[in-house]
Amino acid sequence: MDRWRYEKRAAENGCRLIAGVDEAGRGPLAGPVVAAAVILPEAFHHDRINDSKQLSPALRERLYDEVYRHARSVGIGIVDALEIDRINILQASLRAMAVAVGNLLPLPDCLLIDGTFRLPLGLPQEPIPQGDAASLSIAAASIVAKVTRDRLMNLYHLHYPDFGFDRHKGYPTRAHQAAIRAFGCSPIHRRTFRGVREHLPPSEGLFRC
Repeated sequence: MDRWRYEKRAAENGCRLIAGVDEAGRGPLAGPVVAAAVILPEAFHHDRINDSKQLSPALRERLYDEVYRHARSVGIGIVDALEIDRINILQASLRAMAVAVGNLLPLPDCLLIDGTFRLPLGLPQEPIPQGDAASLSIAAASIVAKVTRDRLMNLYHLHYPDFGFDRHKGYPTRAHQAAIRAFGCSPIHRRTFRGVREHLPPSEGLFRC
């Protein structure tokens, strides 16, 4: 499989700066959704860069450094749990990706986006289902988004150690669900999500449900 084929097609249509865009963190019960946008140089090639879900944490960390070392530009977008609850996770994911694109310098000519949705931006763009496995640029963005989010969850663990965020990163594991039952929920829990909302009392304190 030629994992530059989408980039090549965009280049044939006149695009010079092509950004791959992906997000991490749609499924967790806690924490932000994080997006990354990456513009790779035309000659860049790396056999190990792939969909971040297919990589070990240690390899993701190494590849994260490789992407930052070689990319022409990397942009990050973060939408927190409060905003996720306010606008829903799909809209939050699209917003995070749009912010990531806006943080690129230079700005791209066109976008390759993991998934089926377009972003509310006036740029040529192509949504690609399972794009993180089909496009090297999107795969690079998936790695940056995942590592960035995992590092944030490790920091949140220092503030809320009862929940084990350093281990499950906010995903609905049995241990995480047991912690919610035992301790309530933290300020970074997504209160509209099933697995959290069932445990909310009629009124909430600032630090506990």
